[in-house]
Amino acid sequence: MGMSLRRTPLYGRHRALGATMVDFAGWHMPVRYPQGIIEEHLAVRTRAGLFDVSHMGRFRIAGPGALDFLRYALTNDAGKLDAGAAHYTLIADDAGKAIDDAYLYRIGAAEFMLVVNAANRETDLVHLSKLSGRFSGTEIRDVSAQTVMLALSGPRARSILQNAAEGGAPPAANAVADMRAAGVPIRAACTGYTGEPLSYELFADSARAAELWDALLAAGAAAAGLGARDTLRLEAALPLYGREYAAAPDGTEIPILANRAARQGVDLSSHKRDFMGRAALAAQRERMNARGAGVRHILPVAVMGRSAARSGDEVFTPEGRPAGWITSGTAVPYAERGTGTHERGLRAAALALLDGRITPGVAVDVKIRTRTARAFVVPRHLRRIGEGTRAVVYRISQEGGAGDAVYCEY
Repeated sequence: MGMSLRRTPLYGRHRALGATMVDFAGWHMPVRYPQGIIEEHLAVRTRAGLFDVSHMGRFRIAGPGALDFLRYALTNDAGKLDAGAAHYTLIADDAGKAIDDAYLYRIGAAEFMLVVNAANRETDLVHLSKLSGRFSGTEIRDVSAQTVMLALSGPRARSILQNAAEGGAPPAANAVADMRAAGVPIRAACTGYTGEPLSYELFADSARAAELWDALLAAGAAAAGLGARDTLRLEAALPLYGREYAAAPDGTEIPILANRAARQGVDLSSHKRDFMGRAALAAQRERMNARGAGVRHILPVAVMGRSAARSGDEVFTPEGRPAGWITSGTAVPYAERGTGTHERGLRAAALALLDGRITPGVAVDVKIRTRTARAFVVPRHLRRIGEGTRAVVYRISQEGGAGDAVYCEY
């Protein structure tokens, strides 16, 4: 018999809400609730969505050697974080390959929390524990089982958290603060994975998980599952380990710096800081900047028609030359509001690993199963237009080419 799936502290709440549960990285996780992925996606974009992300790995790293260890083990410079701040980072090997991507939170002068992907938790812990032996006084402890992790995201997220809080305002972007919400002590960080300007990740004792979850739903957040989390991150063109950090279909490794988001998580500015993969990543940066033959980068691709491209689908130039592959693709929900219209539907959006000479505005063809679909490389799938307004590219006419974009407001 296979190993039984692990359950988060909120498993009972998900079942009570009628969630469809799936096996994700060895965990029972909600992929969607009865309202469906479209409504959950749009709830995050228009109001606020609440995700249980307790399957993620959480490591407490502390001690007099912790800072020096993290400055060596991670691609971003932990020394630039003040206490109460956070940043995106990666765990790389000496060859510049991504072992995982992660978020680092500095809690105090010598105390940090590192959040890693669920599927990589055990591998990451072994790797980091081995490296930490070089830095005396460093303690790494897996606290995943003791803490619940929730993600609250959307334009109403701040007001919901503010109303639940008992003193103290929700933290600003990339800040971390200890506070109480609905009577539950929490650690709140203004970080997230949906592309929303206001996203919070909340950490609390597992024993208080249900209280916190219930209070945030009662305050107006909508329960959302992993299905909407994936459509939201793809719409925001955010990389996913195993897709954008992975081996390409031809067997070569996708460079970390092929991802635009990764460039925020790799700090090569100080020549005095040595870290795992530094030399390889510096060489990657030079190749990416050169944009010559053989260089690849990942860009958003808007696919025409109703069929969604999938990971591994081949991309060609209109002349039929190989141009790359789709790394992630799905059907992303949209809502169009205008004079006499209130339409909801799906549009095909993707990320693709493409020849470095291909830039936004270029037309490409994607082979989807037995047919070829026209697509356009775009600067983004989601953008803000004005304060409090959101818009997405959901259609680009084939007649007008890449410049003929139709935007719809949520």
